[in-house]
Amino acid sequence: MSKPKFPRLLADTEAMALVSNIRISPRKLNLVAALIRNQPASSAVATLTFSKRRIAQQVKKALESAIANAENNHQLDVDRLVVTRAEVGKSVVMRRFHARGRGRSAKIEKWFSHLKIVVAERSQELPPSVVSEEAA
Repeated sequence: MSKPKFPRLLADTEAMALVSNIRISPRKLNLVAALIRNQPASSAVATLTFSKRRIAQQVKKALESAIANAENNHQLDVDRLVVTRAEVGKSVVMRRFHARGRGRSAKIEKWFSHLKIVVAERSQELPPSVVSEEAA
């Protein structure tokens, strides 16, 4: 006799990737995560590939992991994936000190973050703006 299986927190059309303890402040990471929210997965990968921010490559790896999870674990269509959520959370803060003049010290805080990316499969419906342009 074993424990009952833990219920899945996501819908059947969703897949997730979670990265813990990334060495960047949540505020800076959220700027990059905001670039890919509500974008198609292929467009989000392209955006991160050409982003100048240092952390964009780690976010890209997490996004590619979520896409791979969707394809291999949940048999979702890669061409119809959309980044539904890119959540950033606080992790630990390493506190250090810097010796200053006259026997004083200054506090240095090294922030860490968590990143959670959820991709979902969307139907091939056209957005309302495209439908109205075709009707005109």
